[in-house]
Amino acid sequence: MSRLTDTAGEQPSLRRSLSLPLTTFYGLGNILGAGIYVLIGKVVAEAGVFTPVSFLLASLLACLTAFTYAELSARFPLSAGEAVYIQEGIGIQAVSALVGLLIIMAGIVSAATILRGFTGYLQVFVAVPDGAAILLLVLMLGGLAAWGISESVRVAALITLVEIAGLLLIIWIAVPDLVTVRPALTDFAPLSGTAAWNGIFIGGFLAFYAFIGFEDMVNVAEEVKQPSNNLPRAILVALAVSTLLYFLVALAVVVSVPIGGLADADAPLAYMYRYVTGRDPVVITLIGMFAVINGALIQIIMASRVCYGMGRKRWLPAVFARVNRSTRTPVVATGLVSALVLVMALWLPIGTLAKATSYLLLIVFALVNLALWRLKRAAAHPTGIIRVPLWVPVTGFFASAAFVVVQALIDLLN
Repeated sequence: MSRLTDTAGEQPSLRRSLSLPLTTFYGLGNILGAGIYVLIGKVVAEAGVFTPVSFLLASLLACLTAFTYAELSARFPLSAGEAVYIQEGIGIQAVSALVGLLIIMAGIVSAATILRGFTGYLQVFVAVPDGAAILLLVLMLGGLAAWGISESVRVAALITLVEIAGLLLIIWIAVPDLVTVRPALTDFAPLSGTAAWNGIFIGGFLAFYAFIGFEDMVNVAEEVKQPSNNLPRAILVALAVSTLLYFLVALAVVVSVPIGGLADADAPLAYMYRYVTGRDPVVITLIGMFAVINGALIQIIMASRVCYGMGRKRWLPAVFARVNRSTRTPVVATGLVSALVLVMALWLPIGTLAKATSYLLLIVFALVNLALWRLKRAAAHPTGIIRVPLWVPVTGFFASAAFVVVQALIDLLN
């Protein structure tokens, strides 16, 4: 039996309304909307022609921790997932609460990053002050998140289908360049020089942000049907699909567009579309805008659910655990998260926001892997749920910690 007990008293509970497909689309929408439409230009600026390698490096790190999350989500299908995992595996409440706060902050910073990216795509159509656009979006997304989980996720699932169509369009228009460059694919292999790997690693650190999203899925566990079965499956499917799409898009971009122009573009995929086709990037820009909005919506939902879960455990004030009887959503927590997203989006530039999110989550990932490592050594495995080998959390812990240390050293030296 879990050591954690509810303390919120008689309160309306969250509604279990998310099926396996909806949960998978929830994760896919977050992963796809969070990075590729906004940050691929920043990755190209660091990694250049080796951008696909940077995305593969980032995906390997994400996959290790995704398997850890899959098992832990089956063991403990609760809101505030990471904080619960740390409490169960490490047993220090202060660390658990700190991890919960880190996850909330990462979600807020991530949503702010995404909304800053939205303004770059919006400028393709109309010159609107960034502040006004961000304010309107935060009000709309916060209101939708407070309306209801099934309504929010259905909207997110529809937008996710549009996002996937947009990425397939980018790959399709690059097919002629991909075919002609095939004999020279060895040119895309990393060089043995330190400079090449330095760029690949920095690009991978930024590209890692594009894979963020699978971990957010565990924080809607109390709204998922049969979470011990459906959550692990949804996490792994969402990450596999996004990895394939990211690699193909990154390869399409570097063989089709001059590196310098793409690195400087505020709306990188719209820039590629215009360059390759010679047409105004109306379609891809609209899709990019929807993708960005979708990612921000899901981050707001996630952070508010962590606030709810921590409030229910009294790790945050109990007011955050209040669930509206009509919408069955944590309205107070959603309002606070939305307000903080607005402040961050207006305050910090996109590169700083993305890097901060990666640092925060890699620290959390290291601790989550450590928690599963300790659980596997201390107790028998529960029956009837996914089981990953011990080397997965061990490798995930050291890889996440090493990524943080090496990136910190690079930042200090540059």
